[in-house]
Amino acid sequence: MPSADLHLRAIHKQYARHTALDGVSLAVNAGELVCLLGPSGCGKTTLLRCIAGLEQQDRGAIFLGGRDVSALPPQARDYGILFQSYALFPNLTVAQNIAYGLNRQPRAAQRERVGQMLELVNLSGSEHKYPGQLSGGQQQRVALARALAPSPSLLLLDEPMSALDAQVREHLCGELRALQQALGITTLMVTHNQDEAMLMADRIALMNAGRVEQYGTARELYGAPATPFVAGFIGQGNWLAYERHGEHARVGALDLRLASAAPAARGRLFCRPEALQVNPPVHEDNLFPAQLRQVTYLGNRCRLSLELHALPGQALLAEVAAHQVPRDGTGQLWVALPPRSLQVFP
Repeated sequence: MPSADLHLRAIHKQYARHTALDGVSLAVNAGELVCLLGPSGCGKTTLLRCIAGLEQQDRGAIFLGGRDVSALPPQARDYGILFQSYALFPNLTVAQNIAYGLNRQPRAAQRERVGQMLELVNLSGSEHKYPGQLSGGQQQRVALARALAPSPSLLLLDEPMSALDAQVREHLCGELRALQQALGITTLMVTHNQDEAMLMADRIALMNAGRVEQYGTARELYGAPATPFVAGFIGQGNWLAYERHGEHARVGALDLRLASAAPAARGRLFCRPEALQVNPPVHEDNLFPAQLRQVTYLGNRCRLSLELHALPGQALLAEVAAHQVPRDGTGQLWVALPPRSLQVFP
């Protein structure tokens, strides 16, 4: 299957007084799967629709495989699309749905291609069924087969898992990712589910208020968030307001050592729950007594709600292995906030 790179240059879209897209630029490599992730209303679906030609951007350019497709109609842009609702024709069979975009090919070629697509999505033998006779996961596979049948160079996915229950969603995420890698097709997927994005994507474009806040791998977004929005949107975290005090950051009555000097006189410190050290076996910097307030069991790990003695009323989250939790589930602990784990936001 062919594949092409996708380049977006300063895409802007305005609806009356609402700016849906504010100068979005993005580069997707050939064969890469990129997720547009973000809260509702951040512009990710509008961006996908502009790429598809279903919406027209006010400014900016879209290049697919080096070709400027900015002003082309949807049918001339060489992509396949899988909608959130799947948009299957209920009165057509599975085979007829998949063949819908192949009407310019001879009947024999259509039948052959439909057979190939059914085999690809593990639905061989279902060609004479109707969408109403299929499960949600099977309908999604038919819609995917229809999108891939014309051999597009770009695949667009609009919240493809949102209509499925959690167990089916996780299974199909893995299947879809494996299929995308096997085909090597350039793919852009819209989702509001960060677990889906982190599981499937080569890179994630995290959007907020019509802009891309950060573009990188899941590891980069989680481990080195570029902005407070990214830090707060991806995973859990602890926030502590600080004032610079010499080489330290003062948080209430505490002086915390940082890995590097704070860039601003005031700001916030950010730390992931798993970075906190609970009753560390060796001495750590920034080690303080704390009270354990609550334990939430997460299988082989536990999430602890803690309160440092010197910061009454300030809850901190820590994630530890189950065996590290006191047997009675309460009590006094020692908690370390390692300097390397504290990220500073001015």
